[in-house]
Amino acid sequence: MTRNTSTTCAISGGGPAGIMLALLLARAGIDVTVLEKHGDFLRDFRGDTVHPSTLDLLDELGLVDELYAMPHRKIDDLAIGTATETIVRADLNKLPGPHRHIAMIPQWDFLNLLTEHARRYPGFHLLMNAESTGLIEENGAVRGIRYRDDEGEHELRSVLTVAADGRHSALRDAARLPLVDFGAPMDVMWLRVRREETDPSGLNGRIGTGAMVAAIDRGDYWQIAYLIAKGAQEEVRSAGIERFQERLLDLLPFLGERVREIDGWERVAFLQVGLNRLSQWYRPGLLCIGDAAHTMTPVGGVGINLAVQDAVATANLLADALRRAQSDPARFDRTLNPALLARVQRRRWLPTVGTQGVQQLLQRQIIGRALAEQEAVPPALKVIVGTQAWSRLVARVMMYGIRPEHVHTPEAPTDAAT
Repeated sequence: MTRNTSTTCAISGGGPAGIMLALLLARAGIDVTVLEKHGDFLRDFRGDTVHPSTLDLLDELGLVDELYAMPHRKIDDLAIGTATETIVRADLNKLPGPHRHIAMIPQWDFLNLLTEHARRYPGFHLLMNAESTGLIEENGAVRGIRYRDDEGEHELRSVLTVAADGRHSALRDAARLPLVDFGAPMDVMWLRVRREETDPSGLNGRIGTGAMVAAIDRGDYWQIAYLIAKGAQEEVRSAGIERFQERLLDLLPFLGERVREIDGWERVAFLQVGLNRLSQWYRPGLLCIGDAAHTMTPVGGVGINLAVQDAVATANLLADALRRAQSDPARFDRTLNPALLARVQRRRWLPTVGTQGVQQLLQRQIIGRALAEQEAVPPALKVIVGTQAWSRLVARVMMYGIRPEHVHTPEAPTDAAT
C-alpha cells in the first residue's frame, strides 16, 4: 500500500465533523487525509438524528435526494411531558425551510454517503484502522499527526491538523488545551423495543418520578433513551431487569408486554453523559471541532448537527488559505496564521455556548428535578413551559441551531488537488 507522508489538512476522526470537513475541502481542491481508528463506521446507538439544518446543507451539496433514497424515518412531531402536563409539543411542519422534519438514518449510512462523494475528488484520502496517537510538534507549532495501523507507527505531516476525534479526543489531550466541564445530572441507558403500527409516532418523551425516557420512532422499532441520575447505573442494574421493565412500562405504557424483550442487561447500552467545551479550540497548526471542542448531552439530539455546522464553518473560513499554502514548497515549515483558527472559534462560539445554555436550562430545571424525584416543572417556569411559544422556541433552536451555516466553498475542477 502506498502511504502518504504529507497532506495539506490532516483530520483525526471519521465522524460527522471530520468527514464533512474532508468532503468540503477536497471539493474545493485541497489535499486532505482523514484518519479513522476503526475499520468501518458501524457503531450502534450513535447520533442518528439528522436535523433540518443538516438536511439544508446536504441540499446545497446536491446530496439530499440520495439521503432520502436510503431507508430512513421522518419525524415531524415532538412530544415531551409527564403523565399530566405537556412540556414540549412541537409540529416541525410549522418550521421554516424546505426540510421540516428530522431524518432518522443510521450514522454509518450518513457517513458512507459523504465518503462516497468525497472519493470523487483526487485530494480526498481516508485511512481506516489508523489510530491517532500524538502530534508532530516543531518550533511551537503542530506539524502533523503520529498514528498507528496494522503495519506499525507512522507520521503524517500537514499544514493544518484538525482534531475531530470525539469527546475523548487523543489530540485534544496531547495539545493540553483547557477543557471546562459543566457536568450533567444524568446518564443514559440505550435500548431497542419492537414497534407496532398502532403505537404513536414521532419522538415521545415521558418524565416520571426518578426517571425519564425518550422514545424515537425508527419505523419497525423504538430506539429508547432511558435517563437515570448521574452515577446510578449500578443501582438500576442491582434492582434487576424485571424492575427495569416495570419502570419502562410505567413511562411508556403503549409498549405493553414488549418490554419483556429487554430480558438481559446485554440488551442495554450505557452512555456516560457529559457537557463541556474548550475555552480555546486551537493552537498554531491545530484546530478542534465537533465533540473534540464541545461535548453536548443527548438533549435535543443536536450533537451530530453542531459537528457538521463546525465543519462547514471551518471549510468556509480556511479553504482559501489552505489552497494558497498547498502551492507553497515550504508549506510544512511555515505556520498557518493562528488568527484564522481563532476566527473559526469566534464564528462557532455563540451557537455552542447558546445551545449548551439551553441544554443546561432543561437539565437543571426539568430533567435534574425529575431524576431527583421533584416536581418536573418548577412553579416559576409553568407560565411558559408547555405553551406554543415555548415549544416553537425549543424546536427552532434544536432543529436549526442559533447560527445555521451554509456552504460557501466553491467546487474546484476535479484535478485541482495535488
